[in-house]
Amino acid sequence: MSTHAPAVAARAVELSKTYGTGDTQVHALSAVSAEFARGEFTAIMGPSGSGKSTLMHCLAGLDAASSGSVLIGDTELTTLTDKQMTQLRRDRIGFVFQAFNLVPTLTALENITLPLDIAGRKPDAAWLESVLTKLGLKDRLEHRPGELSGGQQQRVACARALAGQPEIIFGDEPTGNLDSKSSGEVLSILRAAVDEFHQTVVIVTHDPRAAAYADRVVFLADGKIVDELREPTADSVLDTMKRLDEPAHALTSDAAV
Repeated sequence: MSTHAPAVAARAVELSKTYGTGDTQVHALSAVSAEFARGEFTAIMGPSGSGKSTLMHCLAGLDAASSGSVLIGDTELTTLTDKQMTQLRRDRIGFVFQAFNLVPTLTALENITLPLDIAGRKPDAAWLESVLTKLGLKDRLEHRPGELSGGQQQRVACARALAGQPEIIFGDEPTGNLDSKSSGEVLSILRAAVDEFHQTVVIVTHDPRAAAYADRVVFLADGKIVDELREPTADSVLDTMKRLDEPAHALTSDAAV
């Protein structure tokens, strides 16, 4: 049997994160191990307080784990200096947040190329052209964020995440502030980023319809991975979430469904 698994874009190994001390101590993550394959769209879900955002923030280098390790490609994050971490986030990771995080005084195009400008890098013209065309932004490039709808602003944020051809794109509730139509547009863009641009996308979401755009869904509860779905549908995700929200004894009983 071949030992060659699909290339891994990000990996958590025995990852734990603890906040506070003594009686106020909270174990946000408890020895979580997970791999995120290149060219795949993964959604992370779980009840409130399950640790899903903490996991993503640790994977993305936005938060430091208490123990365990995180790798982006072959790079171990815990070995990096602050400067190296900043450079890795800038050059190898794309971010799409619930708040669009656009600079209000810059045009859409200036916002999109801002991380590259800061890094002193020129965007690949053909790549940027294809991203802007796919995202339907070519007639909005001179508009400032205040002149754009919420959905258009999030498309600009997606374009910014894609512009530098990162190894992996993380989305923290990327559709949380959008109506259902705009939400669908943004999720279609992230899906296309995987299918057409061969990107790797990992999002945290509480929305089963959003998770249904993914190739797989990883479920957390109480700081641990407790389930996984491949080829999810909104219904299968919802059913799993309902089980996770039930008391522990109900999880063992199919008759309770």
